[in-house]
Amino acid sequence: MPRPRSDGDRTAEATAGADADRFRLTVAEPAAPGADLAAEVARGLSAERKSIPCRFFYDATGSRLFQEICELPEYYLTRAEDEILARAALEIVGTLPPDAFLAELGSGDGRKTRRLIEAALARTKALLYMPIDISRSALEACARGILAEYPTVSVHAVAAEYEDGLRLLAQETDRPKLVLWLGSNVGNLGRRAAGEFLGRLAASLGARDKLLIGIDLRKSPAILEPAYDDAAGITARFNLHVLERINAELDGDFDLAAFRHVALYEPAQGRIEMHLESRVDQTVRIGKLDRRFALRAGERIHTEDSYKYSLAEIDDLARAAGMRPERRWLDRAERFSLDLFGV
Repeated sequence: MPRPRSDGDRTAEATAGADADRFRLTVAEPAAPGADLAAEVARGLSAERKSIPCRFFYDATGSRLFQEICELPEYYLTRAEDEILARAALEIVGTLPPDAFLAELGSGDGRKTRRLIEAALARTKALLYMPIDISRSALEACARGILAEYPTVSVHAVAAEYEDGLRLLAQETDRPKLVLWLGSNVGNLGRRAAGEFLGRLAASLGARDKLLIGIDLRKSPAILEPAYDDAAGITARFNLHVLERINAELDGDFDLAAFRHVALYEPAQGRIEMHLESRVDQTVRIGKLDRRFALRAGERIHTEDSYKYSLAEIDDLARAAGMRPERRWLDRAERFSLDLFGV
């Protein structure tokens, strides 16, 4: 496995300025196969059921578009989770020793995390926050905001995919920690894959550690589908942006107008599916792969799943991972669940 490289000094000066002594950035070289955009595009577009992994949404532009999605009236998930955190943050951090630190998978801009940072600072003078995100630009923006707002918080940011971030998390410190996985990001994994991933996470945790996981609940397609196909078309732009990335980074010639965004709910599977559907018969060339890919009119490129859970399925998920469900909080409308798992 390649060793992580630290960009700490140079990045701290560029990102944190006067707060450089409280900021460190580690960039983890991908250890897992398939982390490379070119390799995944070649594999996914060659398959009978074409696909592009959803993690490639999240460059600087994709992260900005996702933040816009979180503000949309149809996208209830962010508001529901924040409602819970506003009510329960002190109770959540009270389950941990005062010297615990916060780690977060897929931190984004850290907006909701501030609820827990403030609750933790009510118990202790200083706090370590370790955000892990695939988007370096999102991490740097998150660090800038938190360092400016909270003078006694130190940030060790890790630019990595989850698997690589987990390895670094296990090496960080023996202090107890609360690992946050908010926003129902677990829903991007299939149910078996979610249990396996959480099992690997559990293996990296100690007896005093906890996981706080946000999970969207099963509900009517009339609520779910607009959340992933909003009237303003922001989610469509977000979905199509993955083709823009391929054009820019791999010398592709995708015509975005030749595709449409599709989001549909599969009730039997309990998941939202997102696709890019070809409007016409077409052939796309990707220069850096030196390959062409044919698509028929109506053929779809699968880009994301978002699984929804019942409360019983959440308990099953914890047990499949070798973890135990300890506490649960719901929003007032019972659309979203925030769960505390122990090991």
